[in-house]
Amino acid sequence: MMDMTFPGVVPMHKVNFDAKNEYEMIQNYKVMQEVFTKLKITKPLEVNKLVKGRPLDNLEFLQWLKRFCDSINGGIMNENYNPVERRSRGGKEKSVKGSSKVSKSMQTNNMHQPPPVTTSNKTFGPKQAKSHAVGGGSNSSAEVQALSKELEDLKVSVDLLEKERDFYFSKLRDVEILCQTPELDDLPIVVAVKKILYAADANESALEEAQECLSQSLGLGAEEVEQEAETQT
Repeated sequence: MMDMTFPGVVPMHKVNFDAKNEYEMIQNYKVMQEVFTKLKITKPLEVNKLVKGRPLDNLEFLQWLKRFCDSINGGIMNENYNPVERRSRGGKEKSVKGSSKVSKSMQTNNMHQPPPVTTSNKTFGPKQAKSHAVGGGSNSSAEVQALSKELEDLKVSVDLLEKERDFYFSKLRDVEILCQTPELDDLPIVVAVKKILYAADANESALEEAQECLSQSLGLGAEEVEQEAETQT
């Protein structure tokens, strides 16, 4: 994407597209860091996270990269860009020729777009590309940082909810195991508790049915059972 957006800036012959080990990936990110430095892009590259291959970290970086490139080329994909040819290590002449074609194609595409808000309407030169890179990079970086902070907060909330869920589930599981004790299986209170544990309808409480079952077994009225339960709690 950077090679298509900034023709001739990325030294594609230095990129290892077959990288599998972390040290090989780190070398590729060094190439990208050199490009960022050359274009004065302020976006920090968190190489230690990216080389681990975690989907979330890489997805966030790719989303930023897509927004950044769209801010430079207006979201127009260059139809004349040949990624296979650019990835080829066989000679730099083809790459240079391909870069000139890309540059002409971008100029043609930009003619159909509203002129950018700059001091002149000339095609992108080195100074203009750098100014756009700095502006787009800083704004996008702030957006990514805000989204990352929000994502971290959501992760913390999910972890807390999962711990709370597991805590109460373990309590219910202990009660279920206790109710499955053969010697207690026929006790009225155990039958009532099982009705609550195994209730299939999540929208209705099984408490009333359990109280009624318990009152019939003990020969008590429903109000007496409820009062007895409130007294015990």
